[in-house]
Amino acid sequence: MTTIPRTDSTPTQGAPLVRPGLVIAVLAAAGIVVSLAQTLVIPILGTLPQIFATNATNTSWIITITLLTGAISTPIAGRLADMYGKKRMMLIAIIPFIIGSVICAIAGDVVTMIVGRGLQGLASGLIPLGISLLHDILPKEKVGAAIALMSSSMGIGGALGLPIAAGVSQFASWRVLFWATGLAAVLVAVALIKVVPARNAIRNESRFDYVGAIGLAIGLTALLLAISKGSEWGWTSGLTLGCFVVAIVVLMLWGKYELGRRAPLVNLRTTVAPVVLLTNMASILIGFAMYAMNLIVPQVMQLPTEIGYGLGQNMVQMGLWLAPMGLGMMAVSKLGASISRTRGPRTTLIMACIVIAAGYGLATLVLATIGAREPGPANSTTILWTLILMASSSTITGCGIGFAYGAMPALIMGSVPASDKAAANGFNSLMRSLGTSVSSAVIGVVLASMVFSYGEHALPAHAGFVVSLLIGCVSAIVAALITAAIPRELSRAGR
Repeated sequence: MTTIPRTDSTPTQGAPLVRPGLVIAVLAAAGIVVSLAQTLVIPILGTLPQIFATNATNTSWIITITLLTGAISTPIAGRLADMYGKKRMMLIAIIPFIIGSVICAIAGDVVTMIVGRGLQGLASGLIPLGISLLHDILPKEKVGAAIALMSSSMGIGGALGLPIAAGVSQFASWRVLFWATGLAAVLVAVALIKVVPARNAIRNESRFDYVGAIGLAIGLTALLLAISKGSEWGWTSGLTLGCFVVAIVVLMLWGKYELGRRAPLVNLRTTVAPVVLLTNMASILIGFAMYAMNLIVPQVMQLPTEIGYGLGQNMVQMGLWLAPMGLGMMAVSKLGASISRTRGPRTTLIMACIVIAAGYGLATLVLATIGAREPGPANSTTILWTLILMASSSTITGCGIGFAYGAMPALIMGSVPASDKAAANGFNSLMRSLGTSVSSAVIGVVLASMVFSYGEHALPAHAGFVVSLLIGCVSAIVAALITAAIPRELSRAGR
């Protein structure tokens, strides 16, 4: 049975008064906790094989499983939120995150750890769900800045998580990290119950699209496995090619099935609308650019100074140098919302891509300059100024990403029916995740193909980093061109 459609912003009887400041703070905190969990294992990646007495191939699944479960669960959670309510789905999504955190904290073997990380990944949809909820319940004049802040919570969590996780791992047990995130998630869940008002769902079909959900899960799993594991398995291996074939076949059949349904998991007809289609295309490239910077600069900062272009920082120092990148995302949230309100989110997204390209341009120039330095011990003043410039380039990139992550949801939600907002925003988040996966694969291939011997180790060559930065810069420029193709008159709805 289908209920009479209502807007999610229509107050239910007896609904609590919306307190915008508290609501924004709680939802942003939820996003920070989820994104924080993504960086927890980075400082201990190298020691995971010793911790769990296994090989690096097995421990790599601790990262991969979070990507897979997050990519699959995000669009599904979006559709369920449109059907049963966004607050309800946020609370449901945070439960496996809490359980997964506890499992990781007590894990004694790699399989248990992978299970815990997979459960944590199921909460990846919290951020797009929170963005959709903000769009529904806040006064119109506060929506833009709130969505931009919520979007930037991904960068804030990453910026805070790396130095904190590195410090805790160095001076205490790594298990403390997971106990802490589990406790933080419990507090967020309580705050969600107490502070965030519930609203009636817009869409209430009697049947969920289980076939569509299973088809999407199979197709995405095959695609992301091929992309994320291709370098490990071999890009021409039967396993990698088989995954690509399965992904193509299944996703094509899934698309045909979804188009024939009255109430699909993902409304593909809205995804091919010019604004949504072009925004999602730009989102893939922006996700690529964001992750590429996170792959390149940390490595350069941690390489030994003796090779001529390394900056000799440890994990904690590197995390502190890169913290301004995430903080920059937060700092520009209000400015980006103001530009979107007066000029439209299309303009904001174009500007965001240009700023990201500028950040990459500065990083490329700096790295090209220090690459001309002779191998051997470097002057401490030179190292300091190079660190400042590299941190500045990542901060500029972070500001651009902050502009982009506020503009993309505004474009999407201003261009789809109210009954598809959460699902469409979740699909856009999936596109960004696809971009980060492709980025990891492409940059990994570039750096692995350009190496030199340093003692007993093979290190990425200077040219590999420069080429990788140029690829990131080009991806941002192409994203700007794609965004410029969005019809101006159609994008005004996002204001």
